[in-house]
Amino acid sequence: MKRALLPTLLAALPLLAAEKPQAIVIFLTDDLGYHDTSAYGCEKAPCPNLERLADQGLTFTDAHSTHSVCTPSRCSLLTGQYAWRNNTTILDGDAKLALPTKDERPGLPALMQKAGYRTAAIGKWHLGLGRGNQPTDWNSHITPGPAEVGFDYSFIMAATADRVPCVYLRNGSVVNLDPADPIRIDYRKPFPGEVTGEEHPELLKKWGRPADHQHDKTIIDGISRIGHMSGGTAALWKDQDLADTITDDAVRFIKESAGKPIFLYFCTNDIHVPRDPHKRFCGKSGLGIRGDVTLQMDDCLGRIRAALTESGYDDCLFIFTSDNGPVISDGYLDNADVDCKGHNPAAPYSGGKYGILEGGTRMPFIVCWPGHVPAGKQSAALMSQVDLSRTLAAIAGVDVPTDALPDSESHPAALLGQDAAGRGEIVESGGGTLALRQGSWKLVMGRNNQPDRLYDLANDIQEKHDVAPQHPDRVQAMHARLQESLHRG
Repeated sequence: MKRALLPTLLAALPLLAAEKPQAIVIFLTDDLGYHDTSAYGCEKAPCPNLERLADQGLTFTDAHSTHSVCTPSRCSLLTGQYAWRNNTTILDGDAKLALPTKDERPGLPALMQKAGYRTAAIGKWHLGLGRGNQPTDWNSHITPGPAEVGFDYSFIMAATADRVPCVYLRNGSVVNLDPADPIRIDYRKPFPGEVTGEEHPELLKKWGRPADHQHDKTIIDGISRIGHMSGGTAALWKDQDLADTITDDAVRFIKESAGKPIFLYFCTNDIHVPRDPHKRFCGKSGLGIRGDVTLQMDDCLGRIRAALTESGYDDCLFIFTSDNGPVISDGYLDNADVDCKGHNPAAPYSGGKYGILEGGTRMPFIVCWPGHVPAGKQSAALMSQVDLSRTLAAIAGVDVPTDALPDSESHPAALLGQDAAGRGEIVESGGGTLALRQGSWKLVMGRNNQPDRLYDLANDIQEKHDVAPQHPDRVQAMHARLQESLHRG
């Protein structure tokens, strides 16, 4: 089903004639569910800064990541291409760069550079670093990375906080690295004398205890991780300071850039495991440690927005969203399953991270741009993060090369509340399969000789009832459309 293009273009004309924003910020959280904050109805996790953003902006109720896990979702957002086209999966901490460089094929950051913005990636990266067949040398400048993708500045975690290396990299080099204590990383075997969570559980914090053998490797800051690490002692982060550290750096970037157009891609670790909130947030939510790091995430949001105001960036297009759906227990015995008992982080939907149900990709998504976005309103427009690249390029007034952003569509009118419909359809990925949304209909492609499943979300938002047998013609048409998407690009 294809929507007419003319109405969308006409709705976008007033917007495209306007000046581009002085600042564009994507605030991307990690594993945050649709119902995990007070802005989306969870009173046990009060997030006043997010509520303020919603009061000043537009809250979307049917916006989606492209995948229900992190690396593929982030790849799609930055490249405008579905990550399943390249079989992109969750990367280890020593993986090679999964994105094309700006010289190979420009993505969102390169287009923002072209539009005249000073660009920055701060926080979680998890998109790989370097190229080639040799192990990454963490003791030298690593390239290609964020700079080659299109970020003028970067201060990142290489992967996730539960994976080694547990260090920050600024502009491609490890921060505070002592050359006399070189870093070594191995995801296959331990180093001689390595202290692991499997062998020394007595050294672990109570919320740093592994729940599986994947997370019981090197102990760093009282938490056992995925993978093995040796050296780099002076460069290791402190988990309770992680949120403050990356936020401090974002605030510094904003203040140092005052007077210049900026594009900031800021990615929290929260509320991904391991959850180790700063002491000022411990015990402050009604959902245990998982709720506490949600409050910590909200604090980061408030500090960044305050810095934007203080630095004169009142003309700021600010987008808040998450990379994929929620998970409560994910590799650590942090008591989240007990503390969150009775809380459905994806409510009113089912599923979450790793799966294909709506909870895995239907994201919290709030957009604020004073004078351009209606304040305190909701939108039911069907939106996909894969469209952010082309949509922001349109807003910034930059041309997109013909071979770039192959799956991205331009929907500035929907993003800013001028179009109530949004996309005609979206493709979702998770649980080893794909799904197609057309309006309230959702087709999940069958796997391993299983038939396709069809859900009518208008009457079954939890996807409990497969109605494919009652609608064979719709199943056939949607299956054909999904196959067409698979073979396009």
